[in-house]
Amino acid sequence: MLYKFSFRPYQRKFKRTLQTNHGNWDIREGIIIKLIDENGIIALGEIAPIPWFGSESLESALNFCNQLGTEVSIETINSIPNYLPACEFAFESAWETSKNYPPQSPLVKGGSNTSCSLPLIRGGLGRGNTSSKYLNYSSLLPTGVDALELWQPLLTQGYRTFKLKIGVTSIEDEIKIFNQLIKLLPTDVKLRLDANGGLSFDDTKVWLEECDRTIVEFIEQPLPVAQFDAMLELSNQYTTPIALDESVATIDQLEAHYTRGWRGIFVIKPAIAGSPKRLRQFCQTYQIDAVFSSVFETSIGRQAALNLASELSNPNRAVGFGINHWFKEDEDWLEKLWQNP
Repeated sequence: MLYKFSFRPYQRKFKRTLQTNHGNWDIREGIIIKLIDENGIIALGEIAPIPWFGSESLESALNFCNQLGTEVSIETINSIPNYLPACEFAFESAWETSKNYPPQSPLVKGGSNTSCSLPLIRGGLGRGNTSSKYLNYSSLLPTGVDALELWQPLLTQGYRTFKLKIGVTSIEDEIKIFNQLIKLLPTDVKLRLDANGGLSFDDTKVWLEECDRTIVEFIEQPLPVAQFDAMLELSNQYTTPIALDESVATIDQLEAHYTRGWRGIFVIKPAIAGSPKRLRQFCQTYQIDAVFSSVFETSIGRQAALNLASELSNPNRAVGFGINHWFKEDEDWLEKLWQNP
């Protein structure tokens, strides 16, 4: 089967600069793709790369889309190379959307010149948006002193798990903020720390010693990807778990680190992991302790990712998709994206 194909790049500005060990992030850029089958069924997918995390660059993704022309086949979708994992995710999840919606669905019926309806953009990809209501969400806090205040409105919204970035400023300042935050948070709240590979071995030990006395659920990626053996060693020395994140950004990396002996927590960002089909196969085969997480995608990629999370994520751990409060605008602009050639 051939699908009519088109795509649109997008930009979304963060409300505040997102600070991580990888640097500062002000604008999220990506690509929304559209597939239309022979019955006029429209399906959307999202390419949301993070090259410093191990995915392809936005430029590489745009080059790939440009060389496809105006039609793609299922054979083309199934043969996207592994070095384009964000493209794999987008095209395969869009294809799954087209297969799972009935032809009579008013949300997706339309000809090639029909712009997608807002209900489709907001609500339904894959198996629809009903599965996501069974998931608990973790919300990302800003770094520094702002975290000491901004957790409160998020708590009133129902969040009971928060994530705090570390490895951004001095360890002394960060531990000071951390200890203040711990005293403020209710006892039923869980806190995650995410270092993005930015700690030294000695600093990681300091953090683990601090965390063993608190409510910290786990520390994500304390050391750089190349220091896997050290993380494996530390994971056996402290009570607070370590979770791999950058080390397992793609499915190839997931498989490699499982083979190397990791049986701890895997943080999976499906939008840059690669093929959803391969991801399902890996998670179901090995029954890993998986925490699914956002890459600051729009609702298009998020719903596809949440469909996977509802199937594959550890039900006892919150998924890391509490990120909407980081963006300036709501997502009505997605509908307008397709009104402009």
